[in-house]
Amino acid sequence: QVQLLESGGGLVQAGGSLRLSCAVSGNFFSLNAMAWYRQAPGNQRELVARVTSGGSTTYAVSVKGRFTISRDSARNTVYLQMNSLKSEDTAVYYCNAETTVVRGMIRHDYWGQGTQVTVSS
Repeated sequence: QVQLLESGGGLVQAGGSLRLSCAVSGNFFSLNAMAWYRQAPGNQRELVARVTSGGSTTYAVSVKGRFTISRDSARNTVYLQMNSLKSEDTAVYYCNAETTVVRGMIRHDYWGQGTQVTVSS
């Protein structure tokens, strides 16, 4: 029904920058919010940043001032600009889309496949 395509991960030196992208496609009625989560080995998946259809944003304390989430509503695409990267940012980053699907008009979360971000010291 709904597919998420992520890109932009890679290897970067500490202090460097990366920009992640996530495009949502498929059969859905509305896209209510999009978010980025991350999961490092041995850790639980945590919310990094989230943006709603109304434009409000939420950030994890650990990334405030360094990461910026933005959304292109016309293209159903969300971005995560990551600056001043630290080794502790190393994780698999997952895109999340909160949608209302057509069948039954129910709410459902969809996840991307994940993209690896590795920050070397």
